[in-house]
Amino acid sequence: MRRDNVSWVSEFVLMGLSDDARTQAGLFVLFGATYLLTLLGNGLILLLIWLDTRLHLPMYFFLGHLAFVDICYTSSGVPQMLTHFLLGKKTISFARCGTQLFFSLALGGTEFVLLSAMAYDRYVAVCDPLRYMAVMSPRLCVALAGVSWLVGLANSSVETAVTMHLPTCGHNVLNHVACETLALVRLACVDVTLNQVVIVVSSVVVLLLPCCLVCLSMSTL
Repeated sequence: MRRDNVSWVSEFVLMGLSDDARTQAGLFVLFGATYLLTLLGNGLILLLIWLDTRLHLPMYFFLGHLAFVDICYTSSGVPQMLTHFLLGKKTISFARCGTQLFFSLALGGTEFVLLSAMAYDRYVAVCDPLRYMAVMSPRLCVALAGVSWLVGLANSSVETAVTMHLPTCGHNVLNHVACETLALVRLACVDVTLNQVVIVVSSVVVLLLPCCLVCLSMSTL
């Protein structure tokens, strides 16, 4: 399809989970309570790690990062979803949609890579306990955390760029509660081969590879 025949939209309509008012009210209570518990639980983890010097160890260093990522990840989409449960028109602007997609992908990818770093930490603690503190030095911990964030941000930047660049020829209804890659790709009115390749590579880098590393570390214990 020629580039001058395609167009972009200024906002997207999110179908959500239900159009029934009572169902949406129930979902608001359910997801709202779950969101508050998530914030409270992860917030307490961060507070305890910060206050108790006995927890200033590699394992809790990564756990603190994971708790922070969880707070940010849920906050990237749940507040908007809760708002839409109370509104008749569930729309999101193009810019906000791209921003939400970027942060959800970045934080999700970072979380998976962090889990593989935590698995390595537990592997060293169990298999080489006498050298644990020497191997898991503060420099290595910071490096592993930094790589986790870098991988998540880099992956998200690429995937968000190729996804939000897709023209939709006026189609703007997303069958989802938030801006999500596959839902956006389905609206495209041009060839999406590049997007499919990016999604596959992203899945391998931030999902399959970390899961394999976690399974490998567990199998050697």
